[in-house]
Amino acid sequence: MKSALLGCALFLLPTQSSAQSILELLPGAKKMIMDENSNKLRLIGNVNFLYQGNKMYCDSAHYFEKKQVVRAYGRVHINKRDTLNLFCDSLHYDGKTKLATLWGNVRLRDNEYKLTTDELEYDAKQSQAIYRKGGRVESILSREVLTSRVGYFHPESKNFFFSNNVDYKSKDVKMTTDTLRYRYSEKKTYFYGPTDIETKGTKIFCEAGWYNTETEEGELRQNAEIRRDNDLIRGDTLIYLPKEGTNIGKGNVFYSDSTQKMSFKGDYALISDSLHYSFLTGHAMAIKELKDDKMYVHADTLYSYKEDSIEYMRAYQKASIYSTKFQCRADSISYSPNDDKMELFRDPIVWSNGAELKGDSMELQLTDSILHKVLIKNKASVVMSVDDEKLFNQIGGKEIIAYFRDNDLYQTKVNGNAVTIFYPEEETKTDTTVVKERTGLNRLFSSTLRIDIDSNEVSGITYLEEPDGVFYPMDQIDKKDQFIQGFAWKDALRPTSPEGMLEDEMVEKVDFEGLNPKEEEVDPILQKIELR
Repeated sequence: MKSALLGCALFLLPTQSSAQSILELLPGAKKMIMDENSNKLRLIGNVNFLYQGNKMYCDSAHYFEKKQVVRAYGRVHINKRDTLNLFCDSLHYDGKTKLATLWGNVRLRDNEYKLTTDELEYDAKQSQAIYRKGGRVESILSREVLTSRVGYFHPESKNFFFSNNVDYKSKDVKMTTDTLRYRYSEKKTYFYGPTDIETKGTKIFCEAGWYNTETEEGELRQNAEIRRDNDLIRGDTLIYLPKEGTNIGKGNVFYSDSTQKMSFKGDYALISDSLHYSFLTGHAMAIKELKDDKMYVHADTLYSYKEDSIEYMRAYQKASIYSTKFQCRADSISYSPNDDKMELFRDPIVWSNGAELKGDSMELQLTDSILHKVLIKNKASVVMSVDDEKLFNQIGGKEIIAYFRDNDLYQTKVNGNAVTIFYPEEETKTDTTVVKERTGLNRLFSSTLRIDIDSNEVSGITYLEEPDGVFYPMDQIDKKDQFIQGFAWKDALRPTSPEGMLEDEMVEKVDFEGLNPKEEEVDPILQKIELR
């Protein structure tokens, strides 16, 4: 009897050997009845006993000697070393299997948390408690509450596992999921199914990962998403670090900022709210929402940052731009939406309708996606196809300022070593038709030229100094005089769609550990930013 009652009282403790089983009945029981036929001992009224400092109380208890089974009824209370208390209406304990079942108003409480449920199973061998009909866990020290249909936990290690309609709430966090493991000592939750988290104006969704309810950090996997008032982040994996103001995305990352009407895509992203910048690489693309169009910017690496309340975006290595109004390629591009200014560096090309502009660097002035002016610096050229890419009107010089109206080039000013090559047309009218015919090649040189253009045709030329020039009839054109110095027609490089820009790049496996740029490759404005 002593051994069985001991097991009943201490089923929440690791299994004890029979040599350690010493039971002390305490005064208070009103009646003790022994049924020799059934080998059952009954204790009735204020039953209580002590075992190695652990106490058990109940209104009545039955002990079956042969089966080593104990049943306790009425106001059952187990106290373990004054730190763990368990209450229930009735209890069944099998001393052979070390399995216990508790029914009715089950409450388990220590100095840190309490559990309430209607029915609880406990395996003393595994030191594991289970409820299957709904339970509630509350923190005594903090305002944490967790409810679920099914719960598994180890009272000694405070490692919990919950499933079916799991709902977690604290002062600042609300979490719902299908399956959850909670390491209480670390305040760390692990989820294994669709999970929604709400915290401080942020909504989080994922299908796997972990979240620390104390530090608020988390790693979100599988269709992960973070939503705030003005922005949205998606990815295969998201690292959430709100106290640092940082989010890291890996794999199919999408980030949008509604205040700037900008969104970004890439294989890897680092977004810092505290430093006001974002970094993307691996199939990186930015999308700017315009009034009646969208502008797509693609490069190996994209930065977006704010300085003195002005937004900037930088595209590094193999940069390209697509919109329905104009297209660009360059080694790197700098764009400031606030002042509608864009700069292109290293072998830039700009296409607008039938015009192709090239130089060492360029500055673009635009509103939405409408070009107004392009400044081309050093080795500047403008090329326009006028006969199915067989004949080209051309303008070259040290510096060219190109002016656009509704994205059509209508005027250029050339400063320094100005040269223009064009094929004038002559119209012949009959009663029914108008026939246009190229009369020859006109080649002019001057220090400065202003050239008026209409539909890619030279409509007028103004010069400050008398130009040198020559005219060749069509049948007398020398091939070496057909082109300006450094002529090239690169229409094959022209972006034709956002998808085409991605298809043009070489697809490589992304190494997430090696994506931070070398210090010498970072723009000087960004060198002060320490990449995580």
